Amino acid sequence: MFEPILLRRTTLPRSDSIDVYLANGGYRALEKALHELKPQDLIDLVKKSGLRGRGGAGFPAGLKWGFMPKENVQKYLCVNTDEGEPGTFKDRVLVEKDPHSIIEGVIIAAYAVGVTRAFVYIRGEFFLGVKSWIKAIADAYQRGYLGKNILGSDFSLDLTVHRGAGAYICGEETAMIDSLEGRRGEPRLKPPYPAQVGYLGKPTLVHNVETLANVPHIVLHGAEWYASIGTERSTGPKIFCVSGDVFRRGVYELPLGTPLREVIYDHAGGVPNNKRIKAIIPGGASTPFLTTEHLDVPMDFESLAAAGSALGTGAIVVINEDTCMVDVARRTARFFAHESCGKCTPCRVGSQRIVQVLEDIEAGRGRVGDIERLQALCEGIAGRTFCPFGDAMVAPIRSSLARFADEYQYHIQHGRCMVAA
Repeated sequence: MFEPILLRRTTLPRSDSIDVYLANGGYRALEKALHELKPQDLIDLVKKSGLRGRGGAGFPAGLKWGFMPKENVQKYLCVNTDEGEPGTFKDRVLVEKDPHSIIEGVIIAAYAVGVTRAFVYIRGEFFLGVKSWIKAIADAYQRGYLGKNILGSDFSLDLTVHRGAGAYICGEETAMIDSLEGRRGEPRLKPPYPAQVGYLGKPTLVHNVETLANVPHIVLHGAEWYASIGTERSTGPKIFCVSGDVFRRGVYELPLGTPLREVIYDHAGGVPNNKRIKAIIPGGASTPFLTTEHLDVPMDFESLAAAGSALGTGAIVVINEDTCMVDVARRTARFFAHESCGKCTPCRVGSQRIVQVLEDIEAGRGRVGDIERLQALCEGIAGRTFCPFGDAMVAPIRSSLARFADEYQYHIQHGRCMVAA
C-alpha cells in the first residue's frame, strides 16, 4: 500500500507551522545538502532520480538545473504558484498546509545552481496562500533557514513573495517573469530560455511548487529510492486533483502510472447515482478529453500521450452521461478566449471566433458546416501561436469534435441538445 510522501504532513494539526515541520523531519534534507553534498552532486542526484516538472510540461528537473550557467554571476529562482489551470488545486494544498516543504526545496535548488535571490510568484486570488507564504518565509528567516550563512554554511539566500493579478498566461514561465518585472504578463520568444536570459536578463530557474516539494525527499532518501516509485520513465509520486462527478472530490497522492480507473473508483469513490462516465479530463482543462475506453490508461506522461491526451497538472475532471459536451467545449473555449493575452492574432481573434461558433451551436443557431468551421479555426491556431497557449486552447475543442461528433450534429440538426432530448 502506497504511503503519501508529499502530503503526509498536511493532515497534522498546525501542519503549516515551522515547529510541526521540524518535529516531522523538516529541514534535515537541507542540512545534508549544505554540509555533505556539493552543488554538482545535487544536480546529478536530481537527474538520476528522474524527477520531471509537475507544472504541466514534464521537463526533467535535473536537466533544467544543468542548463544554469556555472559561472559566478547573478542568478535567480522563481517559484511558480500561479496555478490557473481549471481543475487544479494541488499546489494550493501544499502552500496552505505544508509551505516549509516547498521552501526547503527552494533552498536546496538554489544552492545547487548558485542562486542567491529567489521569488515566489503566487496567483492573486490565493489570499490564504499569500498569508501562508509570508508567515512561513518569516519563520524560516527567524530560525536561520533563509538569509545569510544558512545553517552556518557559506550559502546565503533571500526569498520574497510577489502577488500576481490573476492572469492564466502568467503560469507560462516567461510571462510570469515579465509580470515579476512589473510589465504586462506576455510570453517571450524562446530561445533564449530563462536559464540563460530570465529575470532582469539574468539566468533564472523556474519551478512549479509540487516539483520543488519533491526535492527534499530525493536528497534524504536517494535517487534510487525515488526512481523506484512510479514507472521507468515517469518516476516518483504525483498529486492528482479529482473533481467533477465523483463522490469524493479532493487531492490524492499516488505513484505515477496508477491506472485512471483506480484513481476515480478506488480513491474518489466513483460516480454518484450509478451514472455512466461520458468523458474525463485527465490533466486540466487544456488536455484532450478521454472516454471510458481509456479508464485503464496509466496516469503517467508516456501512457497519456499515447492515448492522445496529456498528464498536464494531473487534474482529473470526471463528466457524467447527463452532461452536454458541446456546452463543456463552449465553457472551456470561453475561459481560454478570456485569458488570451492577445499578443498574437491567431490566438486573439481565433479564440473569439471559436467561442462565437460554439455559442451559436449551443443556442440552437447552428448551421451546416459549423463543425468544419471549428476544425478549420483549430487548424489555424494550433502550432501557429507565439506560445503554447494556442495549442492548449484548441486541444479540448479538437478532442470534443473527434469523440463527440454526434452531439454536435444533433445540436445543428435539431437546434437543441441530445442529452436533454
